[in-house]
Amino acid sequence: MVKILAAALVLGLSATAWAEGKDCGELKSEIEAKIKKNGVEKFSLEIVDKDAQADGKVVGTCEAGTKKIVYKKG
Repeated sequence: MVKILAAALVLGLSATAWAEGKDCGELKSEIEAKIKKNGVEKFSLEIVDKDAQADGKVVGTCEAGTKKIVYKKG
């Protein structure tokens, strides 16, 4: 059940978090607040270059599309 909730949360964030023009720190904070509000406690969000390989689910882009925010459970 937790895996389903986490997957739904990530997919929901993907739909709303593609705010390419936002500052990465600001967007990361907003995404983090949404994840915590949904009861997920153990996770990480990492800001990486858009072309970088990253282990996890991309939940947003920022800095005019030059960076992405990656969600990883645990």
